[in-house]
Amino acid sequence: MAPTSLVTERARKDSESSEDEVFYKEPKNVGFKTNVFKGLVVCLVGLPARGKTVLAHKLAKHLHWIGYKSKVFSVSYYRRKHIELYDSHEIFRIDNTEALEIRQLSAHEAQEDATEWLQAEGDVAILDGTHATPTIRKEVYDHFVKQMGFKVLFVECICDDEKILDKNVKEILQFSKDYKHMSAEKALDDFHHKIEHYMEQYETICPKEEAAYSYIKIFNEGDNMSVHRLNGFLQNQILSYVSNFRPAPRTYYFSRHGESEFNVLGRVGGDADLSCRGRKYAASLARYFNDAGISGLHIWTSEKKRTKQTAQNIKAPKEHLAALNELDAGICEGLSYEEMQDKFPQEFAWRDQDKLRYRYPWGESYMDIMSRLGPVLLELEQEDNILVISHQAILRCILGYFLNKKFEELPYINVPLHTIIKLTTFGYKCKMEVIKLDVECVDTYRHQPKNCSVERSPEDALLTVPAHFDALSLAALTNWVKAQPPLIEQH
Repeated sequence: MAPTSLVTERARKDSESSEDEVFYKEPKNVGFKTNVFKGLVVCLVGLPARGKTVLAHKLAKHLHWIGYKSKVFSVSYYRRKHIELYDSHEIFRIDNTEALEIRQLSAHEAQEDATEWLQAEGDVAILDGTHATPTIRKEVYDHFVKQMGFKVLFVECICDDEKILDKNVKEILQFSKDYKHMSAEKALDDFHHKIEHYMEQYETICPKEEAAYSYIKIFNEGDNMSVHRLNGFLQNQILSYVSNFRPAPRTYYFSRHGESEFNVLGRVGGDADLSCRGRKYAASLARYFNDAGISGLHIWTSEKKRTKQTAQNIKAPKEHLAALNELDAGICEGLSYEEMQDKFPQEFAWRDQDKLRYRYPWGESYMDIMSRLGPVLLELEQEDNILVISHQAILRCILGYFLNKKFEELPYINVPLHTIIKLTTFGYKCKMEVIKLDVECVDTYRHQPKNCSVERSPEDALLTVPAHFDALSLAALTNWVKAQPPLIEQH
């Protein structure tokens, strides 16, 4: 059956967004790249429903995090620009000459756009498609390596586990644009026929005939792997990621510690105990998770007292990780914003100008904690039903990673106290739920001031500082202190 409608001219600069094309563009001069290298093309290989698309997009997210501009070029995205409405698996038949030409054109267009993007600004182009035959793979290799001087890494996804295949097929039928207009029964039948058509032509990468290629073979979503001729630092970084990648749906829970004594007084950092309301939140959090009966629940906290105290009554195994410690404020540890402005007005202004990159003297920046969170994020890719109890800056970065936020957005993600954030992954996307427990607390969120000049007045500098007890009436502070144990000594 021929395609119902063909687009005769391609709009190469089409601005239409698509679920098949995701572009992670890092801010200029941001990232952790350790070397200058030629552009890299990661070419996915394998039958449909083997997890290629999920891997492509999640790999792009990971590469973005470690500082490489990456973009997914999906062959199906280009095919949909030529075929107005997908109506049958017949377009994947090898003897359907007209449809075969369209699919070949779509693959070439993806390659052309990947080439232009790598030449203009990109670091890693990810080709998401079946690339099912040695002839097709040779065309990819010859174009990018021999003609353009880039590197190519083939990543082949192989799967014969029926449970994994059933899971993948259900996800595809639920989210793919091809099947939105079909009934569930028709879509399932059509997709299985599509797989059969590709099986008639598919040949796995041959170690003998394709020995010149760099490739990684992934069997049953990571049960086993085969690696051949990896070339360079970045390809080994990709190997590290795919070795840890497990695409099953997962559930994560995140919470800041309960309100601390320093939160009440508007002070940053330190190792303060929980306030009275913070202890109430810890009790409420324990009731929530103990009553929920979540199978296999386990907990990660930082090494700080306030996170350990928040987790102590939850009936689940606990680990305390230095990587989850709050951003180190250096010489400003334990100070209030008012004291920072008074003692270090220039530093305070510089941080407001570029909160992402600013590093406290003898302390850290957001970029620093993003770097030390790398191993934690790789571990989280394999975890399920985990509760992470940490700090505002740390959770901003973790949530930013899973939600694909731009780097500049990270320091201003609102992560309130006494709130559970639940993330559920499906495919390469996440669903976020916010569960607010009914325990009062201070608001520690600070908007970026409009005036970030080093010449600004103290009033302008402190305009967006959240309210805390140092700034309230003496009577209110006295009444609060009566309900508290003695405050820890300030250093």
